[in-house]
Amino acid sequence: MIQPQETWERAAAVDEIPEGQVVAATVGGKPIALYKVEGEIYATDDICTHECVSLSDGYLEGCVIECPLHQGMFDIRTGKALCDPVTEDLAVHRVR
Repeated sequence: MIQPQETWERAAAVDEIPEGQVVAATVGGKPIALYKVEGEIYATDDICTHECVSLSDGYLEGCVIECPLHQGMFDIRTGKALCDPVTEDLAVHRVR
């Protein structure tokens, strides 16, 4: 069986994402948050799983994004919900 080819969509150039910052992007009509930590790029859904708020407006410390509304935190590498009030993990996306 042949696997379908993966389709990539451009979200941003690496130099458009400042080190230690989060940048909002839209890919395929979906809001995505892009992060650069120690030169590595990460991507997650931009909408918090607890409330409908943009994580790109949140606070990035290391590999943890804090939601600006209720201070829920996620690991941007895995999407893992790290503390209350968030209980649902965040979707992460492959980058290249």
